[in-house]
Amino acid sequence: MKILILTNKLPYPPKDGGSIATLNLSIELAKQGNTVHLLSLNTTKHYFPVNEIPAQITNLVKFYDVYTNTKIKFFKAFTNLLFSNKPYNAIRFKSKEYKNKLIQLIRYNNYDIVQLEGLYMSFYVPAIRKHSNAFIAMRSHNVEHEIWRKNASFETNKIKKIYLKILAKRIKQLETKTLNHFDALLPITENDAKRFKLHGCIIPIHITPVGINYTSYQIVQKPIEFPTLFHIGALDWIPNLEGLTWFFKTVWPELHAAFPKLKFYLAGRNAASDFEKTLNIKGVEYIGEIEDAKAFIQSKAIMVVPLFAGSGMRIKIIEGLAMHKAIVSTRLGVEGIPVTDKKNICLADNKEEFISKISMLIKDDNLFNMISKEAGIFVQKNFDTFTITNNLISFYYSLLQ
Repeated sequence: MKILILTNKLPYPPKDGGSIATLNLSIELAKQGNTVHLLSLNTTKHYFPVNEIPAQITNLVKFYDVYTNTKIKFFKAFTNLLFSNKPYNAIRFKSKEYKNKLIQLIRYNNYDIVQLEGLYMSFYVPAIRKHSNAFIAMRSHNVEHEIWRKNASFETNKIKKIYLKILAKRIKQLETKTLNHFDALLPITENDAKRFKLHGCIIPIHITPVGINYTSYQIVQKPIEFPTLFHIGALDWIPNLEGLTWFFKTVWPELHAAFPKLKFYLAGRNAASDFEKTLNIKGVEYIGEIEDAKAFIQSKAIMVVPLFAGSGMRIKIIEGLAMHKAIVSTRLGVEGIPVTDKKNICLADNKEEFISKISMLIKDDNLFNMISKEAGIFVQKNFDTFTITNNLISFYYSLLQ
């Protein structure tokens, strides 16, 4: 098959969950004998030169990009709020130059499938329909409006809360209005698939989780700094900030009092200065963006994921499990990942559970070692990228037939 994948940012370097999900699937589609082209909005925030992507990747996937300035501009956001019914964070990804490049590609390539990575690429469906007979699939990394609705519920600033509620409502309208404009929907989790059906989805659905190459996460083992806690993730994503702020305010004081030598290492990019100031806490070390995420994860003991909002799948949890990490996460954090509490992970949803589970892992070497071992076995069985991609290819062939 000839497949064109559309993304609202270049999925390289693969430092965040969305990029990892897109890049891994694109590479594996090519490895399994398909011609794969990828057209990205190369945005101001995540800009990366295409000619610097390693040859071992570009030999498999052909990359095209269109530079796009997606910086948030107050005046445009304000006028959008007053005079539009479309979400501002979505229309930032509408680009005439990108549309023209897309039309050029689909005119000169007889694509079988055009795969959209995320809701914000739905603006380009009319152009695809007009200039191509390809089947259009939308891979949904989450139920977008639910994330913003939960963000609004956590917001304490009244003005921001009102704005986030309006934004969530507009995103829901966009999401439900376009839901059946595609030929197929590819949610990442079973729960997301159920949510889309409740919102009126009647097109074919194929669940396409994030796949990883398990062997690539088996790096040279070095001594682990124990006991340590760590978190790695995008620090400009509101659910991450809300969860971490809650943890440091609610859980950490009591936990650190019980284990005075315990350290918490926080790694991630794009943290706001206000959030950085809140990290001036005894025992907490803010590292910022790191070059080698795998080495960082390997060197620490217990991954903490205090997530209370969002949908989709937390790819950093998949990576942590693949590297045999003991993880303490909320149940929402592991949505779409069928783990078992106290077998291959520890689950906690409140202060008492977080303190209890982390304390158990610090005190009980046997439990720590058992969960770490089972974590790797679990990922190897359930999130192998070859199997996930092969199933998707079979689904695409069934559409084409």
